[in-house]
Amino acid sequence: MPCLWSQLTPPCFSLLVPGNSNLAEGEPANETKPKGQKSVPKASPRMNHPEEKKPEEPPNLGPFYYIGGANGIDILNTFCKNKGWQRIYDNRRDDYILKWCETKCRDTYFNFREGEQLLYQISNNKILTTKIGLLMNLREYERVMKKISRTTKVLRMEDFFPETFRLDTKDERERFFEIYEEPQIWICKPTSSNQGRGIFLLKNQSEVNSLQAKLLSIEEDPMYKKLPYKIPPARIVQRYIDKPLLLEGKKFDVRSYLLIACTCPFMLFFGHGYVRLTCLNYDPKSEDLTSHLTNQYVQKKSPMYSYVKEETVWCMERLNNYVNERFRHIKGLPKDWVFNGFTKRMKEIMLQCFLAVKSKLECKMGYFDLIGCDFLIDEDFKVWLLEMNANPALHTNCSALKSIIPTVVNETLGKQS
Repeated sequence: MPCLWSQLTPPCFSLLVPGNSNLAEGEPANETKPKGQKSVPKASPRMNHPEEKKPEEPPNLGPFYYIGGANGIDILNTFCKNKGWQRIYDNRRDDYILKWCETKCRDTYFNFREGEQLLYQISNNKILTTKIGLLMNLREYERVMKKISRTTKVLRMEDFFPETFRLDTKDERERFFEIYEEPQIWICKPTSSNQGRGIFLLKNQSEVNSLQAKLLSIEEDPMYKKLPYKIPPARIVQRYIDKPLLLEGKKFDVRSYLLIACTCPFMLFFGHGYVRLTCLNYDPKSEDLTSHLTNQYVQKKSPMYSYVKEETVWCMERLNNYVNERFRHIKGLPKDWVFNGFTKRMKEIMLQCFLAVKSKLECKMGYFDLIGCDFLIDEDFKVWLLEMNANPALHTNCSALKSIIPTVVNETLGKQS
């Protein structure tokens, strides 16, 4: 299905050019085609989904596909069935052409046959999609590029990534506790979780002191001291952007996509996504996380969600029109800034993140990945990368998502088949 967006926007996925600091628009490159069918990795039992009723396995006609998990399952099924593929439910079968799983399993990658199968999620994508992985690789890339090249355009981290400290390393942890001053607001996140799990704000010295005491108590716990590797909980603290641009009084961020359609050679695409808004008006002093975190999982916890659900997700055209009407003249922005300056900046940031890990990613013909990238615009129209997420949500629980997500999934898979 073609991407049904206005002519002001690029195609749903536009080609990124790795190795070049300028991101180019263009038609998708030649599609990557599997060379044949391939044996299924003998995946671990934890990839089964017993809650889903398993019909009988199809006769041996093929081609076959396997889906592990419920994220986007209806859209994935429709695409594959339209291709004439048959779904299998036994993750131990060795005759799939496509395997799409939410949870990665070592056996899947160990048994993968390169060039004959398609496998969703690069095996070590955590170097890009965990908070600590992204932080450390961006730091290393910036440090190395300063030493080896004065001509290559490299974005300064401080210009697109909020100041961040690791809490699992003593030096960084102590440095954060030393530099904290009221009335700063910081946000504390687990390195690997999503959907807002385990996130909290640090808004005053008392809350910072409590966190410091808690981490110290963990280190002094007798059971902890017996562990061979004494690692505090893997968390980061990140300076909170407390003056975001607001849409009708509500905080928002933008979910865009980085599609790694092929790893041999690398083929990257940028994809527009959607705007995520809070149910409540923004108040930096609020204790209610639903006024600070925009994702749907958190917003569903708000008592207002059922009343304003359709207003918690905007399409990009609506954001563009809003910015044109409300901010173009008072902020001196060019017309359609969302689809020009903002989009260009997102691409520049995505490309730098990719280049920071390019040499470390596991590369095999048939690996592909769809990464959700979350951006925030502050009141000065500065663009910030908040995080990058593996296995981004593909749910369609409101009308805007019903028109956006199927296109994202279909074009992701369309570039493989």
